[in-house]
Amino acid sequence: MTTNRPAAAKAVKLSTSDLSDAGSPRRLPLPAGVILNRIDWPVAASILTYHLVALLAFIPWTFSWTGVIVAIVTARLTGLLGINICYHRLLTHRGFKCPKWFEHVLAVIAICCVQDTPARWVAVHRRHHQYADEQPDPHSPLVNFIWGHIGWLVIKNPELNRIGIYDRYAKDILRDPFYVALERNWLQLKIILVQWAVFFGAGFLAELAMGGTTMQAVQFGTSILIWGVFVRTVFVWHQTWAVNSVTHLWGYRNYQTDEDSRNNVFIGLLAHGEGWHNNHHADPRSARHGHTRWEFDTTWLTIRLFEKLGLATEVVGPSPHVMAKAGLTTGQTITTLGPNGTPTH
Repeated sequence: MTTNRPAAAKAVKLSTSDLSDAGSPRRLPLPAGVILNRIDWPVAASILTYHLVALLAFIPWTFSWTGVIVAIVTARLTGLLGINICYHRLLTHRGFKCPKWFEHVLAVIAICCVQDTPARWVAVHRRHHQYADEQPDPHSPLVNFIWGHIGWLVIKNPELNRIGIYDRYAKDILRDPFYVALERNWLQLKIILVQWAVFFGAGFLAELAMGGTTMQAVQFGTSILIWGVFVRTVFVWHQTWAVNSVTHLWGYRNYQTDEDSRNNVFIGLLAHGEGWHNNHHADPRSARHGHTRWEFDTTWLTIRLFEKLGLATEVVGPSPHVMAKAGLTTGQTITTLGPNGTPTH
């Protein structure tokens, strides 16, 4: 089930900096019922703690080049597999299907990114698509950049009450007992804590195996924990949040959609194709977000690899109808349509 509102994909817009079709910024009020001094303290404390612990990575005792490599590799993999593929293109938009065991493995990887449960993530994102850049949008940066990037997470929003938002946007997710279990008995927290132990334990045992002392093993294990969990999580957070904020403010538009989504080159490359956000809003169900030859989409390529391995089926590509309205075909470069609908290139 998706709740995406129709998006009018018409003429191509190549502006790289406009914030609205009229050339001046639109501004939105906060979602109804939001009061800025009503802080969600558990969420705020978690975000602050992760950022502070991540800073410890840069003191000599916990710095290691192995930790840096672990952070880079795990950030690329967990963000790609967990958030982009599982939470976004699979669960939210049903851009493909896969075996349930594989879907659940991807969901556990996503949990390790500490971006809430699958049902919560899906529900919030579906609401975003229904009301994109309107007042009920949970995280439109047209309120202000900080709100769209992180503010919406730490300020309580009564419209995102779990019971209400789940009933409207995530019924299909919660038909699966696995996802129901993730909402109960602190299972999400247990998975997160287990990954802490795994990263520390791997570093600790690796150092002992290399002949290090117990104290050296503790030091190396701590380094791997901080870099592989905390630095990596903070990086993936901001990568994901930037799709909410940056790509609704800066970039170019292939499609005239009824909100302010943009294709942002930097976020497109950094976030494995998630930054081709105007394409995504024009055709939300498509598992491919890069609609032109140079809009590189690592997430799409990974899904195609899964398809070749028999782990993905019924993969949804870009709608030819949607692309034709903008004068695009799969793999083509951007074409601008003139006033009479003819290509101007």
